[in-house]
Amino acid sequence: MDADSRLAVELAAAPGALAERMGITLVELTPERVVGTMPVEGNTQPMGLLHGGASCVLAETLGSVGAALHGATVGRPAVVGVDINATHHKAVNAGTVTGVAVPLHRGRTVSTYEVVITDEKGARVCTARLTCLLIPA
Repeated sequence: MDADSRLAVELAAAPGALAERMGITLVELTPERVVGTMPVEGNTQPMGLLHGGASCVLAETLGSVGAALHGATVGRPAVVGVDINATHHKAVNAGTVTGVAVPLHRGRTVSTYEVVITDEKGARVCTARLTCLLIPA
């Protein structure tokens, strides 16, 4: 197994304490596309709707994983998020949401990913953009 494959396996198995607490599951991991799911239950605001911050956590998790996988190919596998923004399009109060992160820019020191989060019917819930700084290990 090459280093990139090992990194993907490690990230899938341990996406981070917050991601685990929120029930995020990583289902596809490549530098070109990262897919993950998250339950709505347990990640809601007082009105019972998916919390916008939860959507941001899902987006940052997926985008960071993509950036780390890309960073590994340029010798910079450690990443830190430096900017995130999100537009919340639709309320969700049950089920599971799915996020798909694809790169907008993959450079040597900075990577930016767009993350589209949809509900179980495929309706867009949130669009986010995450920029990560790539750091040598």
